[in-house]
Amino acid sequence: MLTSVLNLFFPKVCFACQFQLSDFEHYVCTHCRHSLPVTNFHLDNDDTVLKAFYGRAKIEQATALLRFEKKSITQQLMHNLKYKGYQEIGVFLGQWLGAELKELKAYQSIDVVIPVPLHKKKLRKRGYNQVAKFGQEIALQLEIDYYDDVLIKITNTTSQVNKSRLSRWITNDELFAIQNREKIHNKHVLLVDDIITTGATMEACISVLNKAKNVKISIASMAIA
Repeated sequence: MLTSVLNLFFPKVCFACQFQLSDFEHYVCTHCRHSLPVTNFHLDNDDTVLKAFYGRAKIEQATALLRFEKKSITQQLMHNLKYKGYQEIGVFLGQWLGAELKELKAYQSIDVVIPVPLHKKKLRKRGYNQVAKFGQEIALQLEIDYYDDVLIKITNTTSQVNKSRLSRWITNDELFAIQNREKIHNKHVLLVDDIITTGATMEACISVLNKAKNVKISIASMAIA
């Protein structure tokens, strides 16, 4: 009864279309859920994401849950997560992807999840890392550790939304650093991010994480452009 009263005054809405959710829907309405452009890369043993990093970074496994296009439902979700504080979107996507990865042998050797970090100034301004909930939920599903104190961002940058592919590579040089590296010595790390566009950010992070001893790295993102 209390839940019904709360929903009357504070209705739960779909994080994609903003329409009210039914009692049996969570985070995203059924219509939007079925409209999401799911890649199924990890389920179909598709190496599309791996190919994007050929010759750039050594990666064990790589996947992205959704396809990203401008003016799409995926873009709406990413915008609401990143700029409107809807962190539950990260929970929703992390639970979804994590549940699928835990059933796959290729991902069962992963020891720890690490998010692509925000610079401390941007973190203070936004109040949260939009990748955190996503990574935490994947770690819960895989029953492994989640570390946000190993990979750090040391250079603050402006938004990359309107930057060219070349300028993204240039500005991602020497952005990150590693600390507490002993925590990932001899570990298989799953590096997670929100969107893979050029791959420059993840490439920079992988380069830094490789400074740890005998580390293996896989990657996963909410979406790929």
